[in-house]
Amino acid sequence: MEIFKQTNFDFLGKKWPFIIASLVLTLLGLGSLFVKGGPKYGIDFNGGALMEVNFKQRPPAEQIRAALRKKISGEIEVQEVSNSERVLISTSVRDAKSLEAVRSDMLSTLNAAFNSSVGNKLDINTVGQDALMDGLRDPLAKAGLSDDQLGAAVRQILNYRDTPPRSGLIRNLDELANVPGLNAAVLNTIKQVCAAGNMHVGRIEVVGPKIGKDLRQQAINVVLIALAAMLVYIAFRFEWIYGVAAVIAVFHDTVITIGLFSIFNKQIDLTVIAALLTLVGYSMNDTIVTFDRIRENLKLHARGSFRDIVNASINQTLSRTILTSGLTFLTAISLYLFGGQVLSGFSFALVVGIIIGTYSSIFIASPILIFWQDVAEGRRKRSRVSVGDTRVRAVPGAVKGIKTVK
Repeated sequence: MEIFKQTNFDFLGKKWPFIIASLVLTLLGLGSLFVKGGPKYGIDFNGGALMEVNFKQRPPAEQIRAALRKKISGEIEVQEVSNSERVLISTSVRDAKSLEAVRSDMLSTLNAAFNSSVGNKLDINTVGQDALMDGLRDPLAKAGLSDDQLGAAVRQILNYRDTPPRSGLIRNLDELANVPGLNAAVLNTIKQVCAAGNMHVGRIEVVGPKIGKDLRQQAINVVLIALAAMLVYIAFRFEWIYGVAAVIAVFHDTVITIGLFSIFNKQIDLTVIAALLTLVGYSMNDTIVTFDRIRENLKLHARGSFRDIVNASINQTLSRTILTSGLTFLTAISLYLFGGQVLSGFSFALVVGIIIGTYSSIFIASPILIFWQDVAEGRRKRSRVSVGDTRVRAVPGAVKGIKTVK
């Protein structure tokens, strides 16, 4: 399918605005990284605790942050998840021994600040299976339930609580009337022992700083290995200069993307590394398609200038570039707009990377090829001139020698 047919846009004539834009973005990104002391790593790389909390009515982020600061030292970040009552609470901790203590402090602080209405009762929204069974064993035994029936009832309750649309948050204990196997007597007993709290603690992640450091180094190694492997592949399939041009373009994409993460103060975690590796492959594939067309056209149009052949090749692959990049961009922008806070970093990297990766194949990688071709052509011309001068200087000597013989 072709959107454009027989186009003749002078892409290479418009390369300088894009090259200047790339230089500006690179300098701004590197400057931001220098001022901030490097990228802002998430707990995957720095170590720390991350907790996802779902509220019946979400309190302001600053109120949550202020409550946690009373017990937890260090940086505390509270991110509100759009279109929901959820928040993501993260804190960085340098001491691996205190991670579990921080997790416990976060839970107790949140309960004290936002869940005081529960009192001494079991919170049906935060309690685990074992604690709920222990709390209900004696009261429900008096109601005639055996241990097997108790276990089945508890599993049914928790399954009901954790199933969407509740997703861990029961707003009123009367909802439990919908749970199969719970009669009125059992439900009344549960109401006496339990209460429906104001929040539910979902995902909890705890990563030690040593593990985070190892993961960070592994992530850097993976990106560098990917670039090196692609350099070897393209140099083998085309020529070494093609591989160098492609790797420079991909490295350019990666540096600008990381710089934009620093400028917009976004965290880099494992999902972002996955997005960067995706972009490395995506941008490289787009560049290879253009390079392959250049190679074909060099065989078919050997008399044309190299610049004209490169420009024609870009025009010939324009429809494919727009279709591929456009559809991928629509998917990425949808993830960014509707994917929520959890996918924010991943989708942001994809959106930025697709834009930069698409234009770098045209305005970064291709001009590098032309520059190198011009350098090589200049060397060949100087070599021919040098050989010609040598021949001219040799003729008078020969003639003079002949005259001397006479």
